[in-house]
Amino acid sequence: MQRTLLRNAVVFDGVSPELTDRAAILIEGDRFAAILPLDTTGAADRVIDMDGRCVIPGLIDAHFHAYASDIDFVRLESLPPTYLAQRARHLMEDALKRGFTTVRDVGGGDYGLWRAIEEGWIAGPRLFYCGRAFSQSGGHGDIRAPHEHDDVCGCAGRGILAERVDGVDAMRKAAREALRQGAHHLKIFVSGGIASPSDPIWMLQFSEDEIAAVVDEARRRRAYVAAHAYTAETIARAVRLGVRTIEHGNLIDEAAARAVAENGAFVVPTLATYEAFRRNGVAEGAAPHLLAKLEDVAGQGLEAIRICRRAGVRLGFGTDLLGTLHRHQRDEFRLRAQAETPFQILESATSVNAAILGREGQLGTIAPGAFADFLVIDGNPLDDIALLYEDSTAIHAVWKGGRPVTA
Repeated sequence: MQRTLLRNAVVFDGVSPELTDRAAILIEGDRFAAILPLDTTGAADRVIDMDGRCVIPGLIDAHFHAYASDIDFVRLESLPPTYLAQRARHLMEDALKRGFTTVRDVGGGDYGLWRAIEEGWIAGPRLFYCGRAFSQSGGHGDIRAPHEHDDVCGCAGRGILAERVDGVDAMRKAAREALRQGAHHLKIFVSGGIASPSDPIWMLQFSEDEIAAVVDEARRRRAYVAAHAYTAETIARAVRLGVRTIEHGNLIDEAAARAVAENGAFVVPTLATYEAFRRNGVAEGAAPHLLAKLEDVAGQGLEAIRICRRAGVRLGFGTDLLGTLHRHQRDEFRLRAQAETPFQILESATSVNAAILGREGQLGTIAPGAFADFLVIDGNPLDDIALLYEDSTAIHAVWKGGRPVTA
């Protein structure tokens, strides 16, 4: 097992709001072994001088879509799966180069992509996936226009990113099948969304019995349910029924935020996608209904974060980008900085997201026993979060599993 000693580094461990004094970091194989005094000279296969640079845990994106390589969902469904897999490979490889060493795919990611990464065929982030997200007919995952009656994709309601599921029995069957295929979590749509053509944002989606059924199936497999939800009503209902993570949450209010906190759930804001669509949606060919709905939620994202912080809600870090807009993944740091401190943002993108994944102490931290996924940064991001903005060149290197990705 190779031993690597990183000398002369300051460390943000993902948990503490302050950097350590200069120290040495010992890596054995793919894991951190110890944080040692600066003058450590113990035996190692290689010693690397960090020159006082900052070492932080690898970033985690908790709302990613590897197969969303086109912003037009109808067009996406017409493309061959083999072609989409190749585009997914490039999206994953690019995310890793940006410093995201782990992603949680909440619609589309599957066993095949996970296995290709695990076996080293794709140099991508660690992947946690749900398979297809579940949508009721006429819900956020139903891409048919109001005048269309047949399946756009010709696949009986099963698309690239989502599948239509109606009724308690159908929900249980779909959940069991996804979990059989290795899903780490399950995803449902419980409110309307901006990318779908026929459902208003305020719409309550799925019956309570259907939501309770998918939560039950997940819990019995020691997994959990994530829910796309925008409005306060849909958020409060979801966490009351056992949903563990709320995706987006832009229209949350104080009462719903308290409900999230009291139920031990998380909210994963995704500001980057709204800003990317605002700046580039027309040029990238976004559907008119998407751009029309965008204004219903985009301006509320920062206030939702402030409301959640006041209520004690644990906030994750996600982006929800589509197609070529994935290139704006690190813009989430800039946007979040309008409402949060650098520490709060970094904690969300590391240790809080690790908690969402159920991998506390293994990911999102620099500590003995954790995977040696980390970034080397010129400067202190706890003082200047702009070091992680999308136009920054401060990331000196990215490591995953004890090996450098870039240098």
